[in-house]
Amino acid sequence: MVERGGSGVPGGRRKQRVSMADVAKAAGVSSQTVSRVSNGHPGVISSTREQVLAAMRELGYRPNSAARALRYGQFNTIGVILFSLSSTGNSRTVEAIATHAAAEGYAITLIPIDVPTQDNVLGAFTRMGELAVDAVVVIMEIHLLDAATVQLPPGVHVVVVDSDAGDRYGVVDTDQADGARKAVRHLLDLGHRTVWHVTGPEASFAGQRRTQAWRTVLEEAGRPVPPPLHGDWTAESGYAAGLALADDPGCTAVFAANDQMALGLLRAFHERGRSVPEDVSVVGFDDIPDAAFFVPPLTTVHQDFAEVGRRCVQGVLRQIRTHGGPRAGTDLVPTSLVVRNSTAAPR
Repeated sequence: MVERGGSGVPGGRRKQRVSMADVAKAAGVSSQTVSRVSNGHPGVISSTREQVLAAMRELGYRPNSAARALRYGQFNTIGVILFSLSSTGNSRTVEAIATHAAAEGYAITLIPIDVPTQDNVLGAFTRMGELAVDAVVVIMEIHLLDAATVQLPPGVHVVVVDSDAGDRYGVVDTDQADGARKAVRHLLDLGHRTVWHVTGPEASFAGQRRTQAWRTVLEEAGRPVPPPLHGDWTAESGYAAGLALADDPGCTAVFAANDQMALGLLRAFHERGRSVPEDVSVVGFDDIPDAAFFVPPLTTVHQDFAEVGRRCVQGVLRQIRTHGGPRAGTDLVPTSLVVRNSTAAPR
């Protein structure tokens, strides 16, 4: 097939595009056989398949995936809508979704949203429709979907990550509350009288779940509940909280809502002469790869982002393959506590 015309090409001729018929002629087979090989059809003998693939490589043939998608009504692409790639949880979840989607023969299309509003969410779904995807994973770190006025378009294959919308959509998330409970109980079991807390952003679903669990464990144990210090997931906010806590000799244990804020705490305590864990114990949340190399190595709550991504992909594929809509309910991925050198019994 030869395409003609177009600016900037001598004689108005564009580069010739290799067609399926060209491949069939070179391989000595029918166009139907080339189509079957291109689509991975099992009913082609191995010698013929290799013959066709060799012709494709020699001619530089690339199957027209758009035409194939229109023919079969499937694009083998999963859209991912999210509000931020800067947070550890979001970036690692996207990475896991991409990995497991590729293992199933799917690509991902990513659309970030700067300002999380109803109009922007619907606009993102519109763009996803224009880009031709089979399903969408929405990574919601804030309570946007909890509001009754915010609805996803009907009939969309969708799974939501990190949200409190399990009554309307299928949600996959880390068990935030259980992870926080493990962190606080670990510090109490070591003999600390109470545990201070550096929170995540106020609007964050994960941050709120972790803070609520911290408070509940202390109350159920009959321990004092210190005023929480508010952070924003950054090491800088953890550093500021650490400077505020360093001068309080009664502070012997701190649970930070993520590892980056715990890193800031460690620096602040070091600068103020508070030794970790001899003077104060610190626990984080996430178990980022660098956590084992902090000074001291950080005790933290491990999130299985790979499993979160796998369950997201399996959730949308289940809907695609059964032609079903979103299944309401929340699928929680368990956490585990990784004990390292940043926690110890109080002096």
